[in-house]
Amino acid sequence: MAATGVVGLALLFVVLMTAIMAPAIAPYSPTKQDLDHVLARPSRQHLLGTDDLGRDLLTRVMYGARVSVTAGFVSVGAAALLGVPLGLAAGYYRGISDTIIMRTMDGLLAFPALVLAMAITAALGPGIRNVIVAVAAVTCPAFARLARGQVLLLRELEMVAAARAVGMGDGRILFRYMVPNMMSVLIIQGALSVGQAILTEAGLSFLGLGIQPPTPAWGSMIEIGRRYLEQTPWMSLGPGIAILVTVLGFNFSADALRDALDPRLLRTGGREA
Repeated sequence: MAATGVVGLALLFVVLMTAIMAPAIAPYSPTKQDLDHVLARPSRQHLLGTDDLGRDLLTRVMYGARVSVTAGFVSVGAAALLGVPLGLAAGYYRGISDTIIMRTMDGLLAFPALVLAMAITAALGPGIRNVIVAVAAVTCPAFARLARGQVLLLRELEMVAAARAVGMGDGRILFRYMVPNMMSVLIIQGALSVGQAILTEAGLSFLGLGIQPPTPAWGSMIEIGRRYLEQTPWMSLGPGIAILVTVLGFNFSADALRDALDPRLLRTGGREA
């Protein structure tokens, strides 16, 4: 495994353990206000300082990991559950179903992801459920197009032709031969998409369309810190670094998964043929 893969897995381990263990290791309550220590500088008592309501920023960054990681995994899982079957149907059956499905996906891809997510959350209202719906909607086309492309390659293989020749049904062909052979690329796409989903969720929260206070979310914490950049620039530093570390972790891990799972790279010693 490349050094970047090890770094990525280490970063993800730290983030995931922080998210899981936040209630046990966080020094304070994420919503407890201390009006005697508003906008306090980083110190032994508050390692990252406090916000405009005296809440401990380190604690809120830890709890923000729970929100961002949950939103990222759930939204990408929902996108894969919807997009992969649509891509399978489009690539395998072709014809009118392919045209309808893929033109719909192209229509979604015509909009920048954050703009489309903003429109969806503006229509549905803020909150973690609607954020997950919005992020899943903008992530779904990537899985649909990837699955379709893989099906178009696999449907020409001899094993698929042999399965048709012996009368095997479409469902068995898809889920016995095609899905297992595309799992590696779907896993890699999923790892990349989680990082992008976390960025989109943070963007929505920054704009006030995502997770609502007092629930800690990295995007909304950066937005609050933006108001006090000249006075307390460290307010935005903690959540900003958390987003950077998390997205880098997923991107590096996706690269490592690609090196490990892509058979073309295995044959060429880590370089594409």
